[in-house]
Amino acid sequence: MVPILFSMSLSRLGLWASGLILALGFLKLICLLVRRQSLARAMDSFTGPPTHWLFGHALEMQQTGSLDKVVSWTHQFPYAHQLWIGPFLGFLNIYEPDYAKAVYSRGDPKAPDPYDFILPWIGNGLLVLHGPKWFQHRKLLTPAFHYDVLKPYVAVFASSTRAMLDKWEEKAREHKSFDIFCDVGHMALDSLMKCTFGKQDGGLGHSRESSYYHAVYNLTVLTQQRLQEFLYHNDFIYWLTPHGRRFLRACQVAHDHTDQVIRERKAALQDAKEQAKIQNRRHLDFLDILLGTQDENEIKLSDAELRAEVDTFMFEGHDTTTSAISWFLYCMARYPEHQDRCREEVREILGDRDSFQWDDLSKMTYLTMCIKESFRLYPPVPQVYRQLSKPVNFVDGRSLPAGSLISLHIYALHRNSSVWPDPEVFDPLRFSSENVTGRHPFAFMPFSAGPRNCIGQQFAMNEVKVVTGLCLLRFEFALDPSRPPIKSLQLILKSKNGIHLQLKPLGPNSGK
Repeated sequence: MVPILFSMSLSRLGLWASGLILALGFLKLICLLVRRQSLARAMDSFTGPPTHWLFGHALEMQQTGSLDKVVSWTHQFPYAHQLWIGPFLGFLNIYEPDYAKAVYSRGDPKAPDPYDFILPWIGNGLLVLHGPKWFQHRKLLTPAFHYDVLKPYVAVFASSTRAMLDKWEEKAREHKSFDIFCDVGHMALDSLMKCTFGKQDGGLGHSRESSYYHAVYNLTVLTQQRLQEFLYHNDFIYWLTPHGRRFLRACQVAHDHTDQVIRERKAALQDAKEQAKIQNRRHLDFLDILLGTQDENEIKLSDAELRAEVDTFMFEGHDTTTSAISWFLYCMARYPEHQDRCREEVREILGDRDSFQWDDLSKMTYLTMCIKESFRLYPPVPQVYRQLSKPVNFVDGRSLPAGSLISLHIYALHRNSSVWPDPEVFDPLRFSSENVTGRHPFAFMPFSAGPRNCIGQQFAMNEVKVVTGLCLLRFEFALDPSRPPIKSLQLILKSKNGIHLQLKPLGPNSGK
């Protein structure tokens, strides 16, 4: 009798649980439908490409290539259009300078839907904070990017680059093209770990550092895949999938690495001799500055805030720079006349020296124009998102209410033919002083713009100049016609099949 009663109790409990799950699922569906209606109503004055009832525009973009598909839509919808990822997530996709100015000259927060996906990884750092907390962190982090701090990093960038170039010397002997993206990624991470953690020379041979690199790579790919698969937008569903579990494992690897380094540094700072060593180093690293910074009320960053800012800096400073350098070298291979001119400029600047100094960076006039033109055609971050904290009025009289979601498509903005004549043509002179004068300040936004622009843009530009300058001194770059890159949006701009180039060493005296 007891087993029967127990069985009946379990049966009732199962029915109650099933009913509760169904009720919660129904309530969630109602909330999503209400939200969709609200977003659609807000964008009522904007048309857009036809949508699939379930996939929105996501399926079409996956099949045809999301970046160039959006560029094709800009010809139909000159200022902006609706962009739906799945049935419930809708953005106003903008790619016109006045539209960009209307939103990005303000301090609206990041849109929660895309950026919430990376919160388990980077935490509440400067990238996703908003309001007074964002302002406090921005103020605390600004000293870390002062030019006095950045100056010694020139030698750090050069050291990591030479290690990569030595590796390329060996690969070039095989007289075959190879994918440069992975090697550039290792080099950029090596540089960033020296600048962030004060890591000593020795490359990424240590298992801890190699695991960290692969974790960061996997996290960027998994996040972009999650954004494109609308079923993964639901946390409950996502964490039950193998995809979600891979993401959590990679997060744990990244967090364990950062936590361990922070613990080691804090312990070292308790020792007077170690403190003296740190103060006498040729440069203070990012973590040193974060550990020592405080606001006017002598409030310092908590351990959680420290990890969030370090993880954010590692994410933003490593993968984006990898993309920028790799696509620049691709441009140099594609346009050898510009490659030759950049190389000649670098040789003239160096003279008899074999390494760069801080003052050399401002003399790289033509190289800088080529870098900016590469950023225009291949922006490292092709798409960014905001949620409006208050209504916005656009130049053509249309408007959006507070709460609306905005997608700034930087890739399409940089190919807007009303701003950039012959936008597919690689022309560095677009960025000569006379051509820049009078151009709309929001026409070129590789580092975003306005109060929430990239705090590390000078750090990134310095690194790209040093790395690319040294690369051009050591090698001549050429395309592999059989393996053209296939552009892919994975938070940053990558290539599905890598960036395969042929490298020809220029000899031992090529740097002089």
